[in-house]
Amino acid sequence: MNKELIIRSNSDTVDFALLKDGKLIELHREREQTEDTGFQVGDIFIAKIRKPVAGLNAAFVHVGFEKDAFLHYHDLGPNLKTLLKFTKLVSGGKLKEFSLKNIPFEEEIDKDGVITDVLSANQSLLVQIVKEPISTKGPRISSELSIAGRYVVLVPFSNRVSISQKIESKEEKERLKKMVLTIKPKGFGVIVRTVAEGMSVSDIERDLENLMDKWNAMCKKLTTAHHPSKVLGEVNKASSILRDVFNDTFTGIITDDEDMYFHTKDYLQEIAPSKVSIVKHYQSREVPIFEKYSIERQIKTSFGKTVSMSKGAYLIIEHTEALHVIDVNSGNRSNKAQSQEDTALEVNLIAAAEIARQLRLRDMGGIIVVDFIDMGNPENRKTLYDFLKEEMSDDKAKHKILPPSKFGLIQITRQRVRPEVSIETREEDPNEHGEIEAPILVIDKIKADLESIVLRDKSTKIILNTHPFVAAYLKNGFPSIRFKWWMEMKKWVKIVPRDAYTYLEYHFFDDKGNNLSE
Repeated sequence: MNKELIIRSNSDTVDFALLKDGKLIELHREREQTEDTGFQVGDIFIAKIRKPVAGLNAAFVHVGFEKDAFLHYHDLGPNLKTLLKFTKLVSGGKLKEFSLKNIPFEEEIDKDGVITDVLSANQSLLVQIVKEPISTKGPRISSELSIAGRYVVLVPFSNRVSISQKIESKEEKERLKKMVLTIKPKGFGVIVRTVAEGMSVSDIERDLENLMDKWNAMCKKLTTAHHPSKVLGEVNKASSILRDVFNDTFTGIITDDEDMYFHTKDYLQEIAPSKVSIVKHYQSREVPIFEKYSIERQIKTSFGKTVSMSKGAYLIIEHTEALHVIDVNSGNRSNKAQSQEDTALEVNLIAAAEIARQLRLRDMGGIIVVDFIDMGNPENRKTLYDFLKEEMSDDKAKHKILPPSKFGLIQITRQRVRPEVSIETREEDPNEHGEIEAPILVIDKIKADLESIVLRDKSTKIILNTHPFVAAYLKNGFPSIRFKWWMEMKKWVKIVPRDAYTYLEYHFFDDKGNNLSE
């Protein structure tokens, strides 16, 4: 199995595409942010309580976003009183040592208490983003802080040690727990991540030291920080993705940005030195990196309302305010299966694999209802259910799948921590003002621009980037339109199909990547 991370960098955004055997399974985008803007899951803010509301048993908190963040009582954490005291002492400059080993823990709050008993308006509080702003809602926050590393997660104001449930060996769980208990700082809890399995004490200790450095740096900021402001930001997206999903199965990390290339190599040198060689710098000026790995084409075919699958089957994906609905269709195809039941099972299994991919790709969350093709055989329904669970086992988002009903419906809940990835796949009809086909409509404009470029400098090598349909129209046939241009202008034009372009979009470049259309 090949697993590759493709990183495309633009002036203000960085796109991350995760490929499994060449197929796009995750797509992330990071926009350029200043120190005090942006709300990513994991960011820690020093914030102001705006208003506790007893009826909701929650507080609205000002974190600097246009909409107040929402903090429920159950997200306060048992040691809230200790956190409030510590924050007040550090912010006031009365505490210079941040290790917590000399901080006496206050009495834990009542787990069934009322928020107005523990918080009041205008109080300062350290909070962490657990869900980004979505639609009209502000961020969802927690005051139970955690700082994630490669192998462990550091939890201030706790003494608990937890081991990932995905580590199956009881002996390994016991080994890791004993190890962490001997090296963890006093006053801090530790969650051991799945990737820590088999790691030595020196690896985990080094990770803990890095997390303690982050904690100390954050605490130093509190003495001068405005309320509200960000005091600890999540690592950049590349490091975050590598930290959370990278493992020995990765076969390539390719980026078109030189700074990102060196940063990724340095990060891998820390966490997996043996894998540094898989990082590559993509330097082609003719074919953009997402075109080279067919990512643009997959984006266009994967984010529409209708998603095609193998053997003629397809999905219809609808979004409502309350939930997502996915309908599975077999399509009009002939099939060699012996019965309708066999056909239904075959299509449902193909659909289950694609649905697991779509949930990760679009980062769909909340309630998802899937209308599979009806199957009368209970064993087939169980086969489908087990297969879907297996396909979703790699999904990092918390999720729960209910067994299929007699109507063929499967209900899924999936954690939603950031807005769903939504990419517009429809474009304007180029024939809106007539019945002329798109290629013919744009050919005269392309030729006019080409003549202008040739007149300016006949020695320039010319590369035309255009939509695949237009590119095929220009290159095919004999004599082709491109050949006619060569006969007329004595200039050969290299034509590069671009999946990302709309029908009528095109640009001329030279062999150094300079835009000649401007």
